[in-house]
Amino acid sequence: MTTKTASSPDTHPSRKSAFITFFSRLFREKKLGAIGLIIVVVFLLVGIFADFLAPYGMMEFDLKNRLQGPTLDHWMGTDHFGRDLFSRVIYGARISMVVGLSACGILIIISTTVGLLSGYIGGTLDLVIQRVVDAWLSLPGLFVILTVMTTLGPGMPQTIGVLGAFWGIANIRTVRGVVLSAKENVYVEAARSVGCSTPRILIKHILPQIWAPLIVVYTVALGGIIIGEAVISYLGFGIPPPQASWGGMLSAEGQKYMMEQPWLAFWPGMTLAVVIYGVNMLGDAMRDLLDPRLRGKVGRLGLPKKAKN
Repeated sequence: MTTKTASSPDTHPSRKSAFITFFSRLFREKKLGAIGLIIVVVFLLVGIFADFLAPYGMMEFDLKNRLQGPTLDHWMGTDHFGRDLFSRVIYGARISMVVGLSACGILIIISTTVGLLSGYIGGTLDLVIQRVVDAWLSLPGLFVILTVMTTLGPGMPQTIGVLGAFWGIANIRTVRGVVLSAKENVYVEAARSVGCSTPRILIKHILPQIWAPLIVVYTVALGGIIIGEAVISYLGFGIPPPQASWGGMLSAEGQKYMMEQPWLAFWPGMTLAVVIYGVNMLGDAMRDLLDPRLRGKVGRLGLPKKAKN
């Protein structure tokens, strides 16, 4: 009885301490990564609560106030339809976050499933999958995305699916490399020797070992997907108007009226740049802190902390 009660609460404090340790190291050792985390969280909350934060509706327009400069009523000015630019930038955060997070979810499903099977089973299956990935990576990414979007037509579901599938296939090799290393561990050999099935080994023994690299892949890909959505929307193949996409705002209003009213291009472009900067800084910091090849129970210079002192 005493042994059971003494050992039962051990797992939860360890998980909690690991969570706290990660964020304490992030804010202590990776200042830019901490700033990136704050930026991502702020824009995520802005996207979630856009209906409450935006002073005007996304489609609300007033032709009498078209192409106005920044005023007390319109902090960032208005576009050529008289729509409040500040409100549309806020709604653009929702679209970017929805596309980014959803496409990253598809990315994780594709790369994890195919990478697990390719790395663990190996043989002919691995050879075929890797040659397909090689062929896919040899193609120009923007050309492939635009070709598929031309076939499917513009829209948010199509944009999410195409970007998620493209980045998912591109990251299969990352997951495969981690699986090749994990399957050589002793506990995996022990699981095979006692007759564990392949699905059980993959789910119970190998999948937990690749969570850290998957988190890094997710974070790094998020920035690429957001910029990818902006690019294809800028070219007219992504989120169709009148949806408030940052790339779409740069395409229509920004190009036509940029010289006359520069804030039409400045605010969406600046917002997009800040978000991409925050995501990239967070992704770099998480890679440094979570990648098993770069971390360990040592200090930042590769020496035990006691040895530094």
